[in-house]
This record gives sequence, structure tokens and C-alpha cells, in this order.
Amino acid sequence: RPKLRAELGAIGRPLLVAVGSLERHRGYDILLDATHAWRRLDPVPLVVLAGEGPLRGELQRRIEDEELPVRLVGPREDIPDLLAAADIALLPSRWEARSPLAQEALHARVPLVATRVGGIPELVGDAAELVPYGNARALADAVAGLLDDPGRRELLRDRGARQAAGWPTEDETVAQVLSVYDELTRPRPLI
Repeated sequence: RPKLRAELGAIGRPLLVAVGSLERHRGYDILLDATHAWRRLDPVPLVVLAGEGPLRGELQRRIEDEELPVRLVGPREDIPDLLAAADIALLPSRWEARSPLAQEALHARVPLVATRVGGIPELVGDAAELVPYGNARALADAVAGLLDDPGRRELLRDRGARQAAGWPTEDETVAQVLSVYDELTRPRPLI
């Protein structure tokens, strides 16, 4: 963890991590808006966005022009390690069904701030801070509140572990899908 945090430039400051393709529906424009509020914090958190996509140039220009504490690190093979190094995981998307990032964050006991959209509320239950999509102020306030409250972060870690423990394993999910497939493809008697 310390080595990865050093590599990212997050020594002595909070590390906030978002993972996903750099596309409009991910809400990264809202995330960049929220970072303006975090510049007043001491120390200023570093936001790391892992992923690639068509908005990379636009996001990079904003980061540079507005001098935002954000790094675009491109696609990564070490997402579990990146999450383990994070203080908070961020999911500012306009839509998510069953987000892999949310699942990995809760499994890794990383506090999550996510938008209250799609399947996220049902997936995470009370194990994350949920904010409305498109509300940079709510996102900024939720993160600042968590950074200021170690007890709340620990509570979310514990809730996240409990929530993740109730999800089916990969083997159970495969077995369930195969069972449904078998049921749907079983020959039916002619009437």
C-alpha cells in the first residue's frame, strides 16, 4: 500500500479512487466539479481515475486548466491493489446496474461514495454514502464528511464487508445461470 500510494503521489494526503471507462455516463465531469471543494481541505486529497476512453483529452485539459488535484492513470491491471490503497472509492455514474467497482470496494473494505442510481442502492444497502447523480456539492460534502470522520469510515468498512458476504460467490452465480439455461433449453413435451 505505501509503495503504490507513493507511486501515485498520495503520501501524506487522502487518496480517492474512481475506476471505469472515461465516458459521459461515468459522471467524471461532476467529479471534477466536486474536486474544487476538496482543494480547501488540508491536506488536499488526490483523486485518481483509472481507465481509458473518449473523454481522456477533455478531462486532462480540465485538470490542467483548473489545476485540479486529479491524475488520470489510464488502464490498470492492479485495480484490487489500487482500491486497497484508497481511502475512499468514488462512483459518480449516471447509471449503473451492478457495478464491479462497488462490489470490489465493499469486498476490499474501502468506504464508497456512489450515486443513488440504477441497481446501486440495492447492491450496497447501507454500506455506502449515496448521493444524487449530477450534484457535485452533495458528492463533495459526502467525501469531505467521510474524510473528517474516521468512525464513519470504519462503520462503512464493516457494513461493506457484511453486505459483500451476502452476495453469491462467482461459482454460485455460474451455477445459477447454468440452471436457468438448462431450464430454458430443456425439451418440452408436445401436447
